[in-house]
Amino acid sequence: MNRWKRMVEHIRTHRQLFLLLAIGGLYSLSIALSNTFVNVYVWKKVNSFQALGVYNLAIVTWQPLAFVVAGQMAKKIDRVIVLRMGVTFLAFFFLVVLFSGDRAMNHLFLLGGLLGIGYGFYWLAFNVLTFEITEPDTRDLFNGLLGAMTSVAGMIGPPLAGWVIASSEKFTGYMAIFLASLCLFIAAVICSFFLHRRRSAGQFALRSVYDERKKNKNWRMITNAHFFQGFREGTFVFIVSVFLFMATGTEKSLGVFGFVNAVVSFMTYSFASKWMKQQWRLRAILFGGVLLYASVFFIVFDLSYVKLIIYGALIAIGYPILLVPYLSLTFDVIGQSNHAKEWRIEYIVMRELFLNGGRATSVLLFLLAITLFDAKEAIPSLMLIVGSGHFIIYFFVRRIRLSM
Repeated sequence: MNRWKRMVEHIRTHRQLFLLLAIGGLYSLSIALSNTFVNVYVWKKVNSFQALGVYNLAIVTWQPLAFVVAGQMAKKIDRVIVLRMGVTFLAFFFLVVLFSGDRAMNHLFLLGGLLGIGYGFYWLAFNVLTFEITEPDTRDLFNGLLGAMTSVAGMIGPPLAGWVIASSEKFTGYMAIFLASLCLFIAAVICSFFLHRRRSAGQFALRSVYDERKKNKNWRMITNAHFFQGFREGTFVFIVSVFLFMATGTEKSLGVFGFVNAVVSFMTYSFASKWMKQQWRLRAILFGGVLLYASVFFIVFDLSYVKLIIYGALIAIGYPILLVPYLSLTFDVIGQSNHAKEWRIEYIVMRELFLNGGRATSVLLFLLAITLFDAKEAIPSLMLIVGSGHFIIYFFVRRIRLSM
């Protein structure tokens, strides 16, 4: 009974933190259900790497623009409202797909833009709230718990969605999964009404935060690192799911891949959130980056479904080991930067601009490669180049020096 009382008291004390985790969990489950399959859905509709690239380019170009607008709004209104707006845009994306059908495929840049706007508003607000609600001594725990929840969502979402889609006729399974994602986003909006209102004040000083890169070495190094994080993510976020579908011809394979990835990721996140110490951060980031780059070699030569599953297991180890300390380090750098309290929103926006700058560069290189060369030859070579992004992160963050 005493243990139960302590647990209830802990939840009351950290109520806002757990509410934010609940919103993150609903978002993760919605994305786990649908995001893996959206790119395959587009691929099946258009059967074109170029169209797929344009769709993803729209996401990573509209997203930073949305971050800037959301950041300006968060300086004037409650950032919880900005969070709701982001989730609403994401829900609207699925409404458009559900009710427009094939007509949406004629406007892929606008469709991707809608998703990018939703991501921009959501992640701006979520990251700012994370910075405000967590403290340096709770950030590793928060990021670890959020990662574990994302992994659990990955255990449920992709296998369930893959089975529903593969068992349904034509595209009815896709419509059912997109509808489920819509409902989960609505639930996330409802949860947001229980978060405390959090206002900010002052002018939107984005230029001043960019200029901080000249004065603040830590800030310059962490933004450079985020560019290379995005450099890998831009292409890998969509090409791996299409490779899986091309290798097997069925959406069930994506579900199996997602399940294996999520199970291993859950175990790794659980380990990282419990045992990760601040003094181990740099070694963890290096190890995670090396493992993530090594995993690329499994899918660029003699591609097979077994190799893709091994790749999924390897990145499920690499990402948590890298991201838990890396995200905590990022917020610690921001917390120790000039005018962190007044400019916290601008710091988050600038970080995302560098992250999406890397993603956009990656997708543009993808489009350039498949335009100038044969796609089957160009894509593996490109993946070896952009796949190094997370490994390069270490060479920037090792130069960061935080005051204790």
